[in-house]
Amino acid sequence: MAPSLPGPFGDIVNTIRRPLEAATKPIGANGRYRPLYPLNLVDRVVNGSRTLEKAVDGKIVLVTGASSGIGEAAARQVAAAGGTVLLVARGREKLEELQEEIAAAGGTSHVHPCDLTDLDAIDALCADVLAAHGQVDVLVNNAGRSIRRSVALSYDRFHDYERTMQLNYFAPLRLILRLLPGMRERGSGQIVNMSSIGVQTRTPRFGAYIASKAALDTLCDALQAEVHNDGVRFTTIYMALVRTPMIAPTTIYKRFPTLTPEQAGEVVSEAIIFRPRRLSPPFGSIASFADAISPTLMDTIRSQAYELFPDSTSAKPKGEGDKESETDDDPTGVVGRAFAQVTRGVHW
Repeated sequence: MAPSLPGPFGDIVNTIRRPLEAATKPIGANGRYRPLYPLNLVDRVVNGSRTLEKAVDGKIVLVTGASSGIGEAAARQVAAAGGTVLLVARGREKLEELQEEIAAAGGTSHVHPCDLTDLDAIDALCADVLAAHGQVDVLVNNAGRSIRRSVALSYDRFHDYERTMQLNYFAPLRLILRLLPGMRERGSGQIVNMSSIGVQTRTPRFGAYIASKAALDTLCDALQAEVHNDGVRFTTIYMALVRTPMIAPTTIYKRFPTLTPEQAGEVVSEAIIFRPRRLSPPFGSIASFADAISPTLMDTIRSQAYELFPDSTSAKPKGEGDKESETDDDPTGVVGRAFAQVTRGVHW
């Protein structure tokens, strides 16, 4: 950053420069997550002086999937910035460990264990949260389930589609339906949904996963129109590939360019700061545009990716490979690795 200029002229220049610097600041690692949507650029210019501290001051932020990965990283960052974080995940022990670490760092958090596959448990969670804290200002729907399996291996696995819809769509929908009324009554609030760049690229072998994510995306596009005048903002993050336990069974990802959970947490923080409608990595934005212009061309590209990146051993039926071996991490060859670099961050 260039040094501030002195005097009245310097004040004018610096007033203009600061939001522009914020607007062009890379998100995540090495600028890989810089959003391309023009509205996001406008948001960052207009709100360039905003910080996470200002965004979460006096706010209660509920984060699902907070016991590990992106959710844990986001919870730590929000708490460090002074927000009150409600930690939600299935396991109490890990949440309490995280709560202790946040407290040791001077932050405030509360543990609310919940099995998000149980809709009744979600209702009880929301009732407990509202009784204990009065409101939720920011809901981060981060918890999710990913399944990478081709349709050829899915003919008898309808439950794969049921499981992804349950956690990726019905669970956040239930939370929204329970917490949105309070936000509308107060005239403020934000709901941050963790989607995937796979929704933008329509990635093969991830049909069950991206269908459930796309369902929530389109629902919230419709809901945003209904709450537009109520001060409530929906933000969809089309997250790139992140190195979390969720991708561990697919060992070919060891060679893929990924974000760390901390970098992904920065993306969530940016979403809370600037409240954009969408955040997307560049390749996802380009893929969406290309698909709108020529679906046939994108079908060809996706077909090539399908051929280059085979099903992992863990995706195959029992008898063909119950457990993926550590040596089965490079079935794609040189061409596949090169393709992964070009389409960095995409779930193949």
